[in-house]
Amino acid sequence: MSRITTLHDLARLAADLGACTVGTLSDAERALIPDTELPLTKDALRRLRKTIERGGDPLGDTYCRILTPADRRPLGQTYTPPSIITAMTSWAAEQGTPVRIVDPGAGSGRYLLAAAKRFPKSSIIAAEVDPFSALMLRANIAVHNLHDRAEVRLGDYRSLELPEVHGPTLFIGNPPYVRHHQIAAEWKKWLLSTAKARGFKASALAGLHVHFFLATAQLGKKGDFGAFITGSEWMDVNYGSLVRQLLLDGLGGDSIHVLDPSAAPFADAQTTGAITCFKVGAAPTSIKLRRVERVDDLGNLSKGRRVSRQRLAESSRWSVLTRVTPKIPAGYVELGELCRVHRGAVTGANAIWVQRRDSIKLPESVLFPSVTKAHELFSAGARLTSHQGLKVVIDLPVDLDVLDATDRKQVDQFLRIAKRHKVNEGYIASTRKAWWSVGLRNAAPLLATYMARRPPTFVRNDADARHINIAHGLYPREPLSATVLDNLGEYLRGAVSLDSGRTYAGGLTKFEPKEMERLVVPNIDILKVGVS
Repeated sequence: MSRITTLHDLARLAADLGACTVGTLSDAERALIPDTELPLTKDALRRLRKTIERGGDPLGDTYCRILTPADRRPLGQTYTPPSIITAMTSWAAEQGTPVRIVDPGAGSGRYLLAAAKRFPKSSIIAAEVDPFSALMLRANIAVHNLHDRAEVRLGDYRSLELPEVHGPTLFIGNPPYVRHHQIAAEWKKWLLSTAKARGFKASALAGLHVHFFLATAQLGKKGDFGAFITGSEWMDVNYGSLVRQLLLDGLGGDSIHVLDPSAAPFADAQTTGAITCFKVGAAPTSIKLRRVERVDDLGNLSKGRRVSRQRLAESSRWSVLTRVTPKIPAGYVELGELCRVHRGAVTGANAIWVQRRDSIKLPESVLFPSVTKAHELFSAGARLTSHQGLKVVIDLPVDLDVLDATDRKQVDQFLRIAKRHKVNEGYIASTRKAWWSVGLRNAAPLLATYMARRPPTFVRNDADARHINIAHGLYPREPLSATVLDNLGEYLRGAVSLDSGRTYAGGLTKFEPKEMERLVVPNIDILKVGVS
């Protein structure tokens, strides 16, 4: 396969392997196949067929080699390793024998081919929106001689229609991860209206995998079952509430297996992983939850600690329920007992409100040196000692009449510029008491990063810098001495790991203010003398 270096070659290879013999190719698929000859010998082609027959996926592997992860990101294409597919198909086999198998985003067919082998009498339906992937899928189906059992539907899974069958359908696969920014408005409307019809509330900010859970609930009938692997953030974020509701009412959640971020379930994508097993039509009294440190530890997907329906329904964050919460040791408390944690202000238009000091003519009284980039805290070390290198945030008073005539003239001129950029019409500005007043918090004695691919850092704010919403401020509930604050910052820098936050697809770990307040720290008596 090293001689296959372009998508043209790969399309020609798919055709030579028999893609054209599986169903009727769409015009989009036919247009991909070049008239050129394949740069492989007959012997190399024979060996390739053998590799596919033994369960390999050289077409998918080559596709991933030709196209970088960034190239595949718009379609949310990640290719699942065999060990995860084996665990998911094994779970499916324990539930019974489906008469039909459906993969919502089939790619080159890794799930479908594994499931077809596991269930040799089941019909197969593959939904795939990408013509090139559909072409590879047809080629793999041809090599496995599954022509009479398989059907490739080139189109969106959300518009898929399934005929009635006598027996259960297995839904299995790796729904594409596409963020809401890339989802068309018409499909966002579909999500909202379809969820509403089921009595649920949805968010237009939901990623494509949330859409696919809902589509499956629409397609499925009582007795059907399935297993999907997706990013795990739906377990915690607001837009994931629809999936959580579906699993409790309609989709029938059976078990959820959260892969630790360090497990790196996908070789070429920094993303989290959660395998969700479900039984359509069931109203579970509990769902089994499990955290898995390594992909090799997946094993039996029927395992897990049962969490009651009531507790799941009351919780807005399910990932924390996969962890065994350790007891707080003697002499330690939650950070929230010592400090409130507040995210910085949202300006609504950083290009206007955040400036370099020497580039703006405004009164000093409305210019506040501020931390506006996370790297400013990471590079500061233990202490932020000066304003050098920091930009200023323009924070005007709600009542502009407090300004003297000279200052007011400068401010009015600035506001005219802001209006020309329609800053006053933005959502954030329009919800403020006065659209021109950002409302910065007072300087916090400790500042913390909260989203990165590394543990957060905690920095003593000797410079009294303000911060916007790229950082959290730690504000003592009662006055704390400089020594206590120094020791608290030192402890947090060394003790906090990524495990305490929530991990998103892309490998980013985020700490919401309330999550940070739950961090366990020494009490004031210990902090006064320092932590050894």
